[in-house]
Amino acid sequence: MTEEENNVIEITDEEGNVLKCELYDIIEFENNQYAILTEAESVEEDPEMVIMRYTEEDGESYFETIEDDEEFDRIAKYLETIDVEDEEE
Repeated sequence: MTEEENNVIEITDEEGNVLKCELYDIIEFENNQYAILTEAESVEEDPEMVIMRYTEEDGESYFETIEDDEEFDRIAKYLETIDVEDEEE
């Protein structure tokens, strides 16, 4: 398996559709880790990003949907500030 294949994660959306996503980054925010994923098979120049809570246990990686709207909004706003800082540099 190539390194690129190692970064592909299959997630199932609320309608039961399986999406192949690439792991873009893992960040820490408010004592939690979050995975930033991009749709792997997207043909768009700027593919949609997916944010999921990330945990590791016994050498296994777990990706959880963020159910709390307030938590999701906080992490999304934080990511926007990171994007702005990167563009300014």
